[in-house]
Amino acid sequence: MKQISYEEIGGVVATFLAGEGAKKGQVVGISAADIVDGCAADGKFCGLALDVTGDGVAAVQVSGFAQVPCGDAGVTPGWVALAADGTGGVKKAASGGREYLVVSTDTAGQTAVVLL
Repeated sequence: MKQISYEEIGGVVATFLAGEGAKKGQVVGISAADIVDGCAADGKFCGLALDVTGDGVAAVQVSGFAQVPCGDAGVTPGWVALAADGTGGVKKAASGGREYLVVSTDTAGQTAVVLL
């Protein structure tokens, strides 16, 4: 049992139009004015899609603590330069990337809790 929860602390959610690649539970990036879409590998992400509706609207958490998909064992707690992995999650950036505070990782569940 997990004793600490960061769930939605400081969470800010914004509404965007959803591109075809935007999926619930995956990181997304801005693809055009007011539109979010799935991220290419090594791309920057703006947040986590909490919901994507059938009518093309996405609720995206753009700030606060969020649990994001992460299958990269190289992501460990601390300040880590992250980038999109191209499949809806995040990975340690090979170069560049943006620094995020990672407070926990779950290699079995393939997730990480990060401060967006």
